[in-house]
This record gives sequence, structure tokens and C-alpha cells, in this order.
Amino acid sequence: MTETSLGTRRPPRSGLGELLTVFRGHESLTRSDVAEVTGLSRATVNQRLEALLAAGVITPADGQAPRRGRPAGRFAFNAARGILLLADIGATGMTAALCDLSGNILQERFTPSTVTDGPEVVLPAVQGLFADMLAATGHQPDHVEGIGLDVPGPVDFEAGLVISPPIMTGWDRFDIRGWFAPRYPCPVVVEKDANAMVFGEHRLVHPDVANMLYLKLGTGVGSGIIANGQIYRGADGAAGDIGHNQIPIPDDAAEPLCRCGNTGCVEAYAGGWALVRDLQAAGLDVTTVDQALDCIKAGDATAVRLARRAGRILGAALSDAVSLLNPRVVVLGGQLAEAEAHLYAGLREMIYRRSLPLATRHLQIVPSQLGRRAGVVGLGYLVADHVFDPVRVEQALSA
Repeated sequence: MTETSLGTRRPPRSGLGELLTVFRGHESLTRSDVAEVTGLSRATVNQRLEALLAAGVITPADGQAPRRGRPAGRFAFNAARGILLLADIGATGMTAALCDLSGNILQERFTPSTVTDGPEVVLPAVQGLFADMLAATGHQPDHVEGIGLDVPGPVDFEAGLVISPPIMTGWDRFDIRGWFAPRYPCPVVVEKDANAMVFGEHRLVHPDVANMLYLKLGTGVGSGIIANGQIYRGADGAAGDIGHNQIPIPDDAAEPLCRCGNTGCVEAYAGGWALVRDLQAAGLDVTTVDQALDCIKAGDATAVRLARRAGRILGAALSDAVSLLNPRVVVLGGQLAEAEAHLYAGLREMIYRRSLPLATRHLQIVPSQLGRRAGVVGLGYLVADHVFDPVRVEQALSA
């Protein structure tokens, strides 16, 4: 046992978890590469490599590189030794995916759903998609190393619980992990949808950007934050709830009622459901956000006017976030972000007019590159990082 600076005792670390993290960040490595990257002695490298090979978490790589004398064996993270199951649960639909242990998606399914039906309806639908993908790939439940779900509501990440969600009827503190436990003996990660989306964009599209913000424009309005290369959740997981910030609109006589119960929220003006509400009030036969988006793209005068107004309102809300957080990149995603021609002008105008000049000096405002797949892509990386966290790996290999 070793002493810590606080006087508590903990088991010695073998270093296997950290070494596996090195392999996860490279396509393949030789023993010499490992020694160079880690600074470890050759004897220690050999010892740790043998332990990881025995556990099956790394494997000899194909196409071994020739060296003088005999080939220097190359090794790689064994992403095929198991699978991850993911579900991006939206307000009106869900995307499920099956991926390898590096987060690469191998199977994907989409189905309409209504999150307000509650977990007793939605989670069996998720399980149905999972079962379909397992059957399609020939996998069994015990091949699943981790499960990830994201939801359109506030999440206590450590507890894996949805907390007082404005629109997710029946989900408040529902034991999602416990629901999956009898079916899959593996960790279950529960995350806010915008956090999964920003993580996907960060890891796959903007890996060199340490500070960025993702604005999700769908049925509701939300945001995810990357700070110093990590998801910023705040003290209790509530960070990024930009849609329920209240914003004064001078030309409105009465503030609209939001789904959270307050009035004057950004989402109540500029969310997809608010756009549907206003189009219906104008006499248009619109019942879904996708139909509202079609009206905007078709150039309907009322829809375009409302979209441009939404852009200015979103820009005003974002300007505060830009001044407060100083992100390098703001990514716009979600269904309504596809109406960029009508949203972006007002949004950019308000951000550059209201934010601090230093905060906007190098700011980039860009559309999502992952589109509607951002959630499952981000979940794949999140769950893989959770499953192969160095401490978790140490515990598993020492058991």
C-alpha cells in the first residue's frame, strides 16, 4: 500500500489503465513506440504489454512493420472484443446504434417515438432496437461492454438520473440503469443530449478545439459545453440549459408560456415546438418540427419571418454565453439548424453586436458536420471512455 498526500491509503497502481489509454489514442504501436511515448523501461513495457495481451484488450496488429533482424511486433487496441449499445432519445424520435469499443458505429436504427410517453414505453422500444441490432450482427447480450443513452432533459451524470425534466413526463429520477441491469451486465451511461452532441462534434470534427459550444435547435433549445477539452456539466449537471434562460423581447406585449412553467424563456420563443405553435396560430396546417422546417425551406413568408426572428432571439441568448465562456467554436445543430439560410444572419448579427470584442475576435460559428447523428456519435465516444477509464481498467484487471 502507498500513502497519499492526505494520509489515506490506496492500492498501488499497475499502470495498465494508463497504457491502455495510450493504445486507444494510436492506430498501432511497437514495443519501442510504447517506450518512447511513455518513457517506461523496456522491461516494464514488456511486462505491461503481456498483461494487456493476456486480458485481450490489446491484440497483435495486422501488417507488422519489418525491422532489421526480426520484425518488431505491432500491437493495437482490440476494438472488436466487444460492443457498445447507444440510444439518442429525442422528443419525437430516437436513433439507436451498435458500435465497436472504439465508438465506431456498425449498425444504426431510427424510429419515431414520443418521450412524454414515459420510460415504461420508451425504454422497451429502445430494447427492441438493441435486440434487432444484436441479432443482425450475431452478438449476444454478454458481448455488450457498455450502454449509453442521452435524453432531452437535465441529467445528474454521476447518479445516471433525469432530474425534474420540463417535458419528460414520468422520467424524473427513474432508475434507467436498474431497468437495463437484468438484461446487460455492463455499465450504463446516461447523458443530456446536447452534451453527447457537443462531445461527438469535438472528438470527430474539432479535436483540436479545447473550448466550444454546441447549440441544439430541435423541438426544444439546449446547449452543450466543452471546456479545456472536457464536457462541462457544472456542479450538478445543469450547465448549458440555455433554452430556459428568460429573455426580454421589446415588441411582445405578453411573454409566452414555456413548457417548463415559466414565461419568456428562449425556447418559448425560438424552440421547434414554439415555431409550430406560431405557425398554427397563423393558420398553417403544421403539427411537427419537420413540417415547420419544410415550410421554412419552401420560402413560406410567415415561416421565414418566424425563423429570422428566432435567429435574432437565439443570437441574443448566445451572446451572453459567448461573453461568459469565450468558446473558439459555436456549432449549430438539431433539426432547425437545417434552416441555416434564415437563422444564421440574425444569430450572427446579435452575437457580434452584443458579445465582448475579445470573445468574438477568433470566434467561428459553424453548422454541425454530424447532423442528426451527433448524439449517437458522441455517446459512442463517451461510453468507450467510461468503460476504459484507467481506474476502471485497473480494477477489472486486478479482480
